[in-house]
Amino acid sequence: MQEPQSWKDDLKEGRLEPLFSALVESYTERLYWHIRSILLRHDWADDVLQETFIRTWKSLAKFRGESAFYTWMYRIATNEALGHLKKEKRFQLSEGPLDFKLSADPYFDGDEALKQLMAAVAELPDKQQTVFKLKYFQKMPFKEMSELLETSVGALKASYHHANEKIKQGLNLKDID
Repeated sequence: MQEPQSWKDDLKEGRLEPLFSALVESYTERLYWHIRSILLRHDWADDVLQETFIRTWKSLAKFRGESAFYTWMYRIATNEALGHLKKEKRFQLSEGPLDFKLSADPYFDGDEALKQLMAAVAELPDKQQTVFKLKYFQKMPFKEMSELLETSVGALKASYHHANEKIKQGLNLKDID
């Protein structure tokens, strides 16, 4: 994959198709699974992934290189996913319980323990959900998460701790770390 400065040269010279193809090829899978961990549903994750690439493409000239390119895209994907969640919560009519949504999703394997964990995670406030998913499922270090979410490491650790405690209570567990 080319370096971002080369991308800027490609943009100036009108070589757009190979550049966009390289972006999609390099980042689709990782971004999809990140978005999917936030949204839980394949159809939503697929839509948000497309929106992420569109937003990235439109903002490519604004990339300043202060962070790694993937971190910048990851932030865009996270913001798009959280925005989608907020929109769905605002407009969501009764779609049935989360258990039904997880069972009906053809990309979810139905493992009962994971289903219970995801149901408990879904009960958390949005910020705690995001922090928990990034730390627990993606093993993201708090420092990297701090850059991504533009929040202090201490606040993220507190959010993770509170999320962990709520999930343990909801699942009647002693520890999930």
